[in-house]
Amino acid sequence: MNLQQKLGLAIIKLRKEKGLSQEKFALEADVDRRYMSDLENGKRNPSLEIIEKIANKLEIPISKLFLEVEKFAE
Repeated sequence: MNLQQKLGLAIIKLRKEKGLSQEKFALEADVDRRYMSDLENGKRNPSLEIIEKIANKLEIPISKLFLEVEKFAE
């Protein structure tokens, strides 16, 4: 599993914990829904700006998002 796939899984996990659909999450995070789908499926390499938007919508620091990513490496 590559880093993009791990990030996608982490986003899915955290988004579902917030009880948000992918469409609603993307809209509220100001990220195109198709782009969010590609991110969650490990098909995109997001910019730092997108990562920040996602972390902000999840109400977590960027560092926590990456801690979740690291859990998929174990």
